[in-house]
Amino acid sequence: MGGFYNVDGKKLSRQYRDHLSEFKDWKQKPHAKQWLIFPENIGSYLSIDETALSKGELYTIITNKKAKGKKGSIVAIFAGTKVSTIIEQLLKLSAKKRAKVKEITLDIANSMKTIAKKCFPKAIQVTDRFHVQKLALEALQDIRIKHRWDAIDLENQEIKEAKIDNKIYKPQLFCNEDTRKQLLARSRYLLYKAPQNWTQNQYERSKILFQEYPDIKTAFNLVQGLRTIFNTAKSLEIAYTKLAHWYKDVEQSGFRAFNTIANTITLNYISILNYFINRSTNASAESFNAKIKAFRAQFRGVKNIEFFLFRLTTIFA
Repeated sequence: MGGFYNVDGKKLSRQYRDHLSEFKDWKQKPHAKQWLIFPENIGSYLSIDETALSKGELYTIITNKKAKGKKGSIVAIFAGTKVSTIIEQLLKLSAKKRAKVKEITLDIANSMKTIAKKCFPKAIQVTDRFHVQKLALEALQDIRIKHRWDAIDLENQEIKEAKIDNKIYKPQLFCNEDTRKQLLARSRYLLYKAPQNWTQNQYERSKILFQEYPDIKTAFNLVQGLRTIFNTAKSLEIAYTKLAHWYKDVEQSGFRAFNTIANTITLNYISILNYFINRSTNASAESFNAKIKAFRAQFRGVKNIEFFLFRLTTIFA
């Protein structure tokens, strides 16, 4: 842009920030680095999530689902995740405004639940189903990764033995021509997907993987069982019953990580089961986080936090 007008780009950027934009007269500038609140954007259905704006520094963002990621989306932005600071600022809003909120979606973090309970007491809390499923997927991938490290150790040992015997090392190949190490590495993505979405190659690889590692197959079936509950349960009562059966399968598997997930679900079962009321998720918050990242990339990073927040809120608040 600066080159088009034969003006130094950095100079043009400073001129825009200091003179052409309304940044200097921005009413929220004095406290922008700590908190930003837009009471007029509060709606009946909100999402709360955290995202990194610059250098890994986390910000807590509350968004209005009805705005669908457009103007009016941002309800509040807070630097950090400190519960007491966020609650202090939100409680400055009138009780009538906060009582408008009927439902708020969030992740499993207790800090988010505390904020929602204190500031939006009449809102139903809904734990995002994808955060619950993510825990199960991470437990599954942990099992795969442990086997992969064992396979790497085994291969290294076999290579050393071949060198000692002055032989050329030839790794064992499965029928799809994967080595054991490659089989475990290349199975990463198929374990994230439902079987009906596998390609032919992934289907063949899964058959070998599950035959060689029955524990991975068991863990995969637990992940798919949890996904099926969220996809097919048509009411809160049905979901509750199906989760009880899933708990039994977890106990029989003996996997410590899955027992931890089951305990997490037990401790948060009310907000998790609330998903089946309106089938609400935190997808809107995740989508908005992606927009922030794209916005940040467009301006090649965040050099001035206040100015970045000014531009962000001008578009989305």
